[in-house]
Amino acid sequence: MRRQNFSRRGLLRTGAIGGAGLALPTIFTSSASAFTNNPTGSSVTLGFNVPQTGAYADEGADELRAFELAVEHLNGGGDGGMLNTFSSKALDGTGILGKKVEFVTGDTQTKSDAARASAQSMIQKDGAIMISGGSSSGVAVAVQGLCQEAGVIFMSGLTHSNDTTGKDRKANGFRHFFNAYMSAAALAPVLQNLYGTDRKAYHLTADYTWGWTQEESIAAATEAMGWQTTEKVRTPLGAGDFSSYIAPVLNSGADVLVLNHYGGDMVNSLTQAVQFGLRERQANGQDFQIVVPLYSELMARGAGSAIAGIPGSQNWDWKLEDEGTKAFVKSFGEKYGFPPSQAAHTCYVQTLLYADAVTRAGDFNPCAVVEALEGFEFDGMGNGPTLYRADDHQCFKDVVVVKGAENPQDEFHLVEIVEVTPTEQVTYAPDHPMFAGGALGECNPGA
Repeated sequence: MRRQNFSRRGLLRTGAIGGAGLALPTIFTSSASAFTNNPTGSSVTLGFNVPQTGAYADEGADELRAFELAVEHLNGGGDGGMLNTFSSKALDGTGILGKKVEFVTGDTQTKSDAARASAQSMIQKDGAIMISGGSSSGVAVAVQGLCQEAGVIFMSGLTHSNDTTGKDRKANGFRHFFNAYMSAAALAPVLQNLYGTDRKAYHLTADYTWGWTQEESIAAATEAMGWQTTEKVRTPLGAGDFSSYIAPVLNSGADVLVLNHYGGDMVNSLTQAVQFGLRERQANGQDFQIVVPLYSELMARGAGSAIAGIPGSQNWDWKLEDEGTKAFVKSFGEKYGFPPSQAAHTCYVQTLLYADAVTRAGDFNPCAVVEALEGFEFDGMGNGPTLYRADDHQCFKDVVVVKGAENPQDEFHLVEIVEVTPTEQVTYAPDHPMFAGGALGECNPGA
């Protein structure tokens, strides 16, 4: 656990979550400030929980860079970044409600149990009033549940499973990143234009909540336009060697391989699929194709030439031309020497959105923050006009459809934007079947 300028405050008493095997803090506070980790001193501590090891560590490293930049901007450092383009003008570079922003970090290890333990430590020992980060939906769902019980706000990082704001939604949790349904809704028309309606798809899928809902979403969207799904095969997270999963594709009768993988797993599975010669094959009288529904510039860099021509989707891309994107890319590039990833973007934005909600509410109480974020409409943050829907705490905004560049000019231009899909095309009803089975419940202030 890394600490930055943290001064301990408050007396903590530990309680237990039933069946969780983890302790939660009970904070002794006055009746006038009865919520977890009320910052009574001159600073406020945020907890940034990211994969510093494991299959998604590259994403985690970029998330940390973005969190540090966001804190710098909130405290009045640097050029202010998106504070200058954000449609809300509540933030003024004097911290949050006049309190200096400090932070602690933890390693999720891309494992749910480790992520919960890390988040719990930041809440209990370090006094974190908000937790953010993560690059795995399994981690996000676990930590979101913990934050709900603890009485702190969870501003999720990179989590793409429908379940995060579906069956596992929580009142204290908010997601800026898009989801699997949105990827499929944006990508399916592009796939139809590229490859037609007479296709047979073979799915290799990461065996956890994100993979399951990504597979369900893209299969439903492609089947609706005429594709057949020939096989769905689950693969363990962090498998490394996918050759035993790719070999059966060769004689499956499929002519499209859909890789529902992310991070290092996607880099390995795509690279190995290309090495197996899938992209040079023909099947059913057509050129064989590979689709990766969700990927990033970081993954493209790892995959190298194997990413060329591969279609997919992103929450955001640093090459967008809006003023918010330009401001963020400039700030990030000047600080770190290269452009930010979509993981960096969503974590930076979530940090500012939390700080803005506290400022507009005039209160750190989680329930005041929830009220400020529910139904909040904003712009200037890189995705165009955006809504934080009150029904499920999901952001609704444009989605970026991309493909791997055939002749990239450098390692930072490996992904090309195919189209920006408008919000209306990826919006769904709050009671959509893919998001059913959960309820936000009530905001929990903790103490």
